[in-house]
Amino acid sequence: QVQLVESGGGLVQAGDSLRLSCAASGHTFSTYVMGWFRQAPGKERQFVARIRESGVNTYYGDSVPGRFTVSRDNAKNTVYLQIDRLESEDTGVYYCAAGTTKIYSGDFSQPWQYDYWGQGTQVTVSS
Repeated sequence: QVQLVESGGGLVQAGDSLRLSCAASGHTFSTYVMGWFRQAPGKERQFVARIRESGVNTYYGDSVPGRFTVSRDNAKNTVYLQIDRLESEDTGVYYCAAGTTKIYSGDFSQPWQYDYWGQGTQVTVSS
C-alpha cells in the first residue's frame, strides 16, 4: 500500500513558477513508476509526465510544453513537478500516482496503469 500526498499548489500569476511535491509513504517508493496527471475544469484527466524508478527515464505528454520538468528523490520518497512560466491553461488539479512494472507494462501514460493516487493539489493561474 502506498499513500501519496501532493502539495505546492495555489493561486499564482501567469509567468510565475511552481514546484509541486508528492510525498509517498512506505519503504518501497523507489520501486514505483511515478506519474503526474492534471484535470482542468470540465475536462478529462490528462497525462502530464512520468518518471521511472531510478529517476533517469522521464516521459512527457504530447500536449505538455517544455515548461514542465518531473524529478524524484528516492531518499526522500518524493516526486516533483516543476512548472515554469505558468499560463492560464495550466490551471487544474494536479494528481500524482504510483504504478508498478510488476503489474503493468507500456509507457505509463494512462491512468489505468497506476494503482495509487493522491488527493490532488489545485493550481490556479491568474492572467
